[in-house]
Amino acid sequence: MIFDRLKRFSIVLEGSERDGPAAFSPGQAVSGRVVLELAAAARLGALRLRALGAARVHWTESRSAGSSTAYTQSYSDQVEFLNHRDTLMAPPDNGEATVLQAGRHEFPFTFQLPETLATSFEGKHGSVRYWVKAKLHRPWSTVKKAKKEFTVIEPIDINTPALLAPQAGAKEKLARAWYCNRGQVSVTAKIDRKGYTPGEVIPIFAEIDNCTSRAVVPKAAIIQTQTFIARGTKKQKKSVVTSITGDPIPAGKREVWHGRALKIPPVGPSILQCRIIQVEYSLKVCVDIPGTSKLLLELPLVIGTIPLHPFGSRTSSVSSQYSVNLDWLSTIPEQLEAPPEYSAVVSSPEAEQSLAPPCRSELWDILEGPFFTYIQEFRFRPPPLYSEVDPNPTSDAIRPRCMTC
Repeated sequence: MIFDRLKRFSIVLEGSERDGPAAFSPGQAVSGRVVLELAAAARLGALRLRALGAARVHWTESRSAGSSTAYTQSYSDQVEFLNHRDTLMAPPDNGEATVLQAGRHEFPFTFQLPETLATSFEGKHGSVRYWVKAKLHRPWSTVKKAKKEFTVIEPIDINTPALLAPQAGAKEKLARAWYCNRGQVSVTAKIDRKGYTPGEVIPIFAEIDNCTSRAVVPKAAIIQTQTFIARGTKKQKKSVVTSITGDPIPAGKREVWHGRALKIPPVGPSILQCRIIQVEYSLKVCVDIPGTSKLLLELPLVIGTIPLHPFGSRTSSVSSQYSVNLDWLSTIPEQLEAPPEYSAVVSSPEAEQSLAPPCRSELWDILEGPFFTYIQEFRFRPPPLYSEVDPNPTSDAIRPRCMTC
């Protein structure tokens, strides 16, 4: 029986690991082989290969059409990125099957990826997937199938003027309670650039003025927004990637963040060019005001794959180079617990996209201690001011030496 003779039928991609899929970039050649092991000689038909890649979205929404009538509306869409076909073993022209002897047989293949592809992604309402499938046709038997998935990572270089530009913003809010004016809260925040890569530290520079009669709490978080689009309708899912909480600011006081560190955990890069799936990031600085909605300031972020050059470009600031060169931060272990869900940190529908106070992390206490402040001050100490007046003038008592004597 053919079932007893076929011992192995699989696909092996070059560069793939045993426990994980291989990773490729758009425009790169994908090479591999189809491995076939037979326990005895067997008659086989055609061996065909197909490489596919597509983005798919799907979700349902329940709608009410009266007091007792309800229906479910379904939304779905698909974008195909890759569709390659190849025949690795064709049947003879006489229509008979090909006889292969017992042992191991390998059928190599290679194909070129398109220059434009979306990064592989798995979301709640959609995905971007790539895979290779092989089909072995056998006389008087079912078709044997093998499938191998692989990862595509679209390169995003943050060394561009648009992603190296500083991001800043300011907002203010008037705190009211029972028609009483309790004062105003204002926040101004700035980050050195728009583009970052996972593992980097974002130094946050901010000023929070509390002119109210009660203490307020500043916070900052990185928010991931997944947007799924189908039939002109959008479905979004937001989640907190990481967050930090500042100390409470007493009434009538001001808090200043001198490059407060927020480390980016391992997350997928931004997806901005796909028609039906988008993954965006933002840095949100908010102030929790008792008795009223939060004051929220949002700065856009792009998570890339190509980090900042070691010495940076002249358009990047000094703090940009500082955030990249902190390789020693990678030795600090990450927290094992996952970040909170976005639904768990939204206080109310009126405070849309607001942030709830997360638990203080011991890592941030270490980074914001006196030792970290000393490193910053030592590294960024400005050079002495230039002066045309000689600070060490020559004394009149010293007779100048004659060069001709």
